[in-house]
Amino acid sequence: MKPRAWLLVLLLCASAQAWAAKAIDFVFDDVDGKPVRLADFRGKWVLVNFWAPWCPLCWAEVPTLNKLHQRKDFVVIGIGLDYGPDVSAVRSTAAKHGFDVTIVAGGSRRDAESPYRQIGPVDFFPTSYLYDPTGEIVMFVPGQVRESKLRAFIEEWTRERARKNIGR
Repeated sequence: MKPRAWLLVLLLCASAQAWAAKAIDFVFDDVDGKPVRLADFRGKWVLVNFWAPWCPLCWAEVPTLNKLHQRKDFVVIGIGLDYGPDVSAVRSTAAKHGFDVTIVAGGSRRDAESPYRQIGPVDFFPTSYLYDPTGEIVMFVPGQVRESKLRAFIEEWTRERARKNIGR
């Protein structure tokens, strides 16, 4: 790994450790009406990804999100925002762009009931939050998700967690 990339990974891990927060145990319905609960995914990494219908960067990251979602230790939840209450539009847009992850209709960012209010701020698209297997938010990903950065972060997180457990 290049020295700059390694430094970035270490900084991301350090910042994640500094602001890691126990997440609210979110509960919302997917586009098929099935409940999606953070608690159901304990033991797995969970990436909550916010996207919008007008966002070309969001569509560019779909193959990466699908690949991550196929891992046994990983779940990706895609939340379509800026659609208002139209669940069918979220479902059809996700299908059109090839999403193969859990899809949630997020309504509008102005909506008090929007799922994003249970997760964290979404000031631009795409925006993602990574939860560790214990349910803590450990990484904020502004912009596109890069599998290599996530993989490096998870490897460092796992090493750090193992070091802490050995010292107990």
